[in-house]
Amino acid sequence: MQFKTLAEYYEKLEGTSKRLELIDILSKLFKESSAEEIGKICYLIQGRVAPFFEPIEIGMAESMVAQAIGRAYDKSKDEVLKLYRHKGNMGLAAQELAQKHKHHGELSVGEVSEALLKIAGFSGEGTVGKKVSALCELLKKLDPISAKHVANIPLGTLRLGIGDATVLDSLSLSKHGDKSLRPILEDAYNKTSDLGFVAETYFKKGIAGIKSIELIVGKPVRPALAERLPSADEAIKRLGNEFAAEPKFDGFRVAVHKNGEKVELFSRNLENTTHAFPDIVSGVRKAINAKSVILEGEAIAYNPDTSEFLPFQETTKRRRKYKIEEMAKKLPLVLFAFDLLYLNGRDITQKPYKERRKLLESIIARENPTIRISEERVLHKASEISDFFNEAISEGLEGLMLKKLDSPYIAGGRGFHWIKFKRSQAGQLTDSVDCVILGVYRGKGKRTEFGVGGLLVGIYDDKKDEFVTVSRIGTGLTDEEFRKVDELSKHLKIAHKPARVSSDIEPSFWVEPKVVLEIYADEITRSPIHTAGRDKDGLGYALRFPRLVKFREADKRAEDATTVSEVIKLYNQQFAHRNNKK
Repeated sequence: MQFKTLAEYYEKLEGTSKRLELIDILSKLFKESSAEEIGKICYLIQGRVAPFFEPIEIGMAESMVAQAIGRAYDKSKDEVLKLYRHKGNMGLAAQELAQKHKHHGELSVGEVSEALLKIAGFSGEGTVGKKVSALCELLKKLDPISAKHVANIPLGTLRLGIGDATVLDSLSLSKHGDKSLRPILEDAYNKTSDLGFVAETYFKKGIAGIKSIELIVGKPVRPALAERLPSADEAIKRLGNEFAAEPKFDGFRVAVHKNGEKVELFSRNLENTTHAFPDIVSGVRKAINAKSVILEGEAIAYNPDTSEFLPFQETTKRRRKYKIEEMAKKLPLVLFAFDLLYLNGRDITQKPYKERRKLLESIIARENPTIRISEERVLHKASEISDFFNEAISEGLEGLMLKKLDSPYIAGGRGFHWIKFKRSQAGQLTDSVDCVILGVYRGKGKRTEFGVGGLLVGIYDDKKDEFVTVSRIGTGLTDEEFRKVDELSKHLKIAHKPARVSSDIEPSFWVEPKVVLEIYADEITRSPIHTAGRDKDGLGYALRFPRLVKFREADKRAEDATTVSEVIKLYNQQFAHRNNKK
C-alpha cells in the first residue's frame, strides 16, 4: 500500500466523532492491507512504529521537527514555528508548506515505517543533526497530506482517537464480515499486548493461528483485574470456605520477564520500565532460579531500618529518567511477587492459582532483600478476613487481595476469582474511583494563572469501548495539581470531541483520554446530565463532592479506569449498606 492511501484514511478517521464510523473506516483500510504490512499499519494508526511496550521513541522535540520541515520546504525554523503557532498543529504547518513544493515520488507504508524506525534508532554524537536530516529527506518524498500526518508522529500529536478495542473490532469486521471474532482476537491481544503481532498473525494464519497464541517472554501480559464486594460475608459467598488472602500494596504493579540473563520490567500500563529500576533487575537475576519466567508483583518503597512501607507518593519518586542509580540507593524498592504466569518455556496461566503459587515459591530464593514472595494466608471465615485486613492497614498497606484457590490467571480479565478488599467503614467497603480527564475548563479569577479552573472526568464503558462522563471537578486540587493538569492538557488538547467520548457537556476544550486520576467522592448519585450508565429514562450516574487523591497516569491506561458496571455496583452497595443499618 502507498503511504498516500494510508494518509487519506487518516483524514477520514480524523474527520469523524463517532466510534462506529471509526470501525467502518478502519475495516475498509484493513481490507486493502496485505499480511506483510498490516502490522505496521496497526502501529502507524496509533502514531507509533512499534508496539507501545517497546522502548522505541522517535525522540524529536518541536524545534527539531520545525527545523526538518523548514529544510524540506526552504523555510527557516522560526518561520515554521510561527506558522505552527498560528495553525496550532505542526502537521498543518507542514501540509501548507508542502503544497508549494513538488514532492519526489511515492513511498509505501513499509518505506515510511522503516524511515521513522531509522530516525528512532539514531543515538550518540550528532544525533540531533541526523534525525533532522532524515526527517527532512522523508518529508521531501511525501505529498502534502502525507507530510501533515508524518510530521505529527514524532511529536505524538496524531491523535485519531483509536483505541485497542476499536482496532480489534475492525480486524474482525474486515476479514469475517462482523465483529463476532473480537473476543478471540482480544484474548490473543491480552496475552501479548501487541496489536501489530495479532493482526499479522490473523492475516497470515487465520483464526486458528490466533487461537494458538500463548504468552511470549518479552511481550507484556495485560494484567488480571479484581472485582469489588461490599463486605467480608459477600466475599465468602463468592470464594467459598477456603481461599487465599494477600496484603494489597500501594505501589507499582510490575511484570517481570526473564529469559536467561535478560530481564525486562513492564508497568501496569504496559510501558517498559526496565531502565528505571536497576535494583529490581539485579535482584531478579540473583533471586530467581529459572531459565525463563513471567511473574507479577508489586514494587513499593520500603525502609529496611524500620521495616516500614512508605506511601505511594514516595514510591512514585522512583519513576524517573535521570539520576536513577542515585535514587535507587536513596529510596530502595522491594518487589513482592504474587503470581507466576510462565515458567521455563510453558504458559501456566491455566493452572489453578494454588499450583502457580507453589511454583512461584519454588523458584524465588529466600532472604533476598529486593525480591520477596508476598505473604499468603489460606483463610476460611469472614472474621479471619477482618483480622488480616486490620493487620495490613496497621502496617500502612491498602487492604487485602482475596483469591480463589482453583482459579486460572485471566489476562486482561476482571472477575470474582480475585477480589480487592480495601478500607472498611462500619462493615461497608468504600473505594475510590479511577477517572479519566476528558475535558478542561479554563481558569477564572485566581485560577487564571493556572490555565485550568476545572475538569470534566469520565469512566470507561468496556461494553461500548467509550468514555462516559461521571463528574465535573472544580475543587479539591492544590495549586500545584492545577498547574500539573494545565501542563498535561497542553500536550493532549484536541480540536473536537474524541470519537470514543460520550458527553452532553461541553468543556472549554477537549483532551485525548489519557490521564487517569484517583478520585474519592461522598457518594454516587443518579444524574440526568452525565452519560455513565445512562438508562432508558435518561438517568446516568455521577460522583457527589469528588476530590482528587492522586494522579495515576504513570501506572494506569485510560482503559484501565473504573468501568460503568463497577460504578453501578458501588451505587447499589450504598443502598444495601443503608438498608442494613436500618
